[in-house]
Amino acid sequence: MSRGEVETAGVVGVVLAAGAGTRFGGGKAVARFQGERLVDRAVGTLVAGGCDRVLVVVGALDVGAVRHAILVLNPEWRSGMAGSLRAGLLAAGEAEAVVVTLVDQPLIGSEAVRRLVDAWRDGARVAVATYDGQRAHPVLFSRTAVADLLPTLSGDAGAREFLASRADLVSVDCTGTGRPDDVDTVEALRRLSS
Repeated sequence: MSRGEVETAGVVGVVLAAGAGTRFGGGKAVARFQGERLVDRAVGTLVAGGCDRVLVVVGALDVGAVRHAILVLNPEWRSGMAGSLRAGLLAAGEAEAVVVTLVDQPLIGSEAVRRLVDAWRDGARVAVATYDGQRAHPVLFSRTAVADLLPTLSGDAGAREFLASRADLVSVDCTGTGRPDDVDTVEALRRLSS
């Protein structure tokens, strides 16, 4: 498992994939959907959406090599999503913007990523994808927003409270570009596949 830090890289994508996937029965990141591992699919979505580099935050599971990505180890993955998000944001270094997505949402489309990046280029500091008016992933943080976010991260809530407190949050309509369905169980993955 390699570790790396991206010093300056424009837009960096971060895939959160460090959890044990207990409800899934383990190994969620390497589970296959439409012939592709979930982790590879998430990386491909970020690359196709315009991210210059992609980091995959891992912890509970050794996912092996991931094409077009740098693996970032979160040794404190048991502490929850906030720890993994922190590890990814810190590894992104001086990225101008970071697009965060989850490994267990295989129907997120690259167009959603592209729309967030476009919103950032138009001046958004924090942007979140919405589907039929509901906030979901991916989420984009500018470099200055990352600096504001890092001290607030704790537990398993990730950036939820931070996003709720931002008056400058830009909602980007991504309806029709894909769906943010979570795959928390093997049965949920089967349903998406049928």
